[in-house]
Amino acid sequence: MKLSIGMLALVAMVGAALMVGCKTEPKTEGDAAKLSSNADATLAAYKAKDPSVQALLDKSVGYAVFPDIGKGGWIVGGSYGRGQVYEGGRLIGYADISEVSAGFQWGAQNFSELLIFTKQPDFDKFKGGDFAVGANVSAVALTAGAAGTTDASKGAIALVDTKGGMMAEAALGGQRMRFKPLTEAK
Repeated sequence: MKLSIGMLALVAMVGAALMVGCKTEPKTEGDAAKLSSNADATLAAYKAKDPSVQALLDKSVGYAVFPDIGKGGWIVGGSYGRGQVYEGGRLIGYADISEVSAGFQWGAQNFSELLIFTKQPDFDKFKGGDFAVGANVSAVALTAGAAGTTDASKGAIALVDTKGGMMAEAALGGQRMRFKPLTEAK
């Protein structure tokens, strides 16, 4: 298979974007304030779009808000975003989310994600520093009433809201998340 210049450029761009975001926590106080503001706005938007989100948050052991995740690909793809992590409604740290995938895919997309932990062992594993989304996560697109139809027995619920762009894919990949407590961030 011969690679075109455009495909090589896209693969290099996706790889570079994933490498630039290697630090989980925001770099400056200004970046932290912007992330906090965006996380608050994202959480408010989720609750406005689906009021049943609040009931899930009330029953959760913790949750992570990723207000802005960028995704792109052409055969090889990737995504990256940063977020804030809460326990008992209180900010306890930062997290990042990344994914590399391969298969039929093309396009670019921007979305947000709310990851709600319903079981303490899953939240503890997440707070351990490295967590991969797998069979223990119930994932749904955010629509009115969607949160109320999720499978809370899975241990974690991922609600996703597309902001823009278009992505067509039939690819293999998995989301990986890293956590950094506030005490270690800086």
